[in-house]
Amino acid sequence: MQAINSTTKKTGNSVNDAFASHFAKSMFLTVAGLVILTFIGTRMFTHVDLNLYGYMIGTIVFIGGFFYRFIAWGERPPTKVFIKKGLKLLFKKSTPKTAVNHLAIYDFIRNRGVYRWVQHILIGWGCVLACLVTFPLVFSWMYFTMEDNGYYTIVLFGMNVMHVKAEGIIAWLSYNALNIAAIMVTAGVCMALYRRLKNMQARAEQKFMYDFLPLYLLLFISITGLLLTFQNIVLHGWMQPQMSLIHQFSVIVTLIYLPFGKLAHIPFRPMSVLARNYREHYGEQHMKECKVCGEPFVSLEQSNDVIQVLGVNEIEFNMNDGFNLAELCLPCRRKYRIARFSGFATHQVKVKEANQNAKG
Repeated sequence: MQAINSTTKKTGNSVNDAFASHFAKSMFLTVAGLVILTFIGTRMFTHVDLNLYGYMIGTIVFIGGFFYRFIAWGERPPTKVFIKKGLKLLFKKSTPKTAVNHLAIYDFIRNRGVYRWVQHILIGWGCVLACLVTFPLVFSWMYFTMEDNGYYTIVLFGMNVMHVKAEGIIAWLSYNALNIAAIMVTAGVCMALYRRLKNMQARAEQKFMYDFLPLYLLLFISITGLLLTFQNIVLHGWMQPQMSLIHQFSVIVTLIYLPFGKLAHIPFRPMSVLARNYREHYGEQHMKECKVCGEPFVSLEQSNDVIQVLGVNEIEFNMNDGFNLAELCLPCRRKYRIARFSGFATHQVKVKEANQNAKG
């Protein structure tokens, strides 16, 4: 009895019990980390840019929405399996190569066509570059000071890290980093819109709110950002305060919307490395053979995981023939379903589908 009480007492004193959910705990730790980093970066809040408060609030709301979406997705039984096993395989020798292919050069998209690959490179790296510039400025982790000698001082987390000429190449790249990102995103979005409007298959599958709206938001942010530079250089600041508010509002709305729409796949993309490691590692060990045609189609581990997850969700696909539907390859699975409706054993016909080995 005392042992039970002792165990209960230890469980009740767990740090996790201080929070209502995993989401609450993750959000608290993240915001606390941001506050600490901002405290350090602003030299105890002595250097804060009030013009960036709106972006800061939008970013915090985005982080909250992202954690809500990610935890809701990560708590699903299938996701739990590949995240747990993928993390154990994170330090595989092939992980750096997989990360480069999936997160840097988008090699998996290049297989679908060079046009779509260039489009994703421009949008993806344009957004990443904009985030790498914007977020450190928003939370005052990085800022610039200028002395009378014509040199800028780059300050990172309260430390002077570099002195650059005001008219040098490094300074020019710093001034125009967001403009470069905006041009990349604008070009990529225009390519995406052109494909969606001209490609008949894409036109049939696309929906305005889910597929087109995110692109229009990115395009609006990029154009208004470029207009700020144009107004400053060519129009000598005419209407710049108004355009600055419009641009800030568009960025905040997009940040708040991002975790809940199609653009959420951008911050979710690193999970593809875990999924790839999971498939490759267990695929090298033992492949599962289809119960009908005998062709290996998936790893034995993945097949067992699918059957286990179906059981957790109280979904049973055990067939009268003595196997689970998940133990069939896709072509045989489709033929087996037809057999259930037609009464003809199409899954036993030894004929491959015309597109069985198609890629894409």
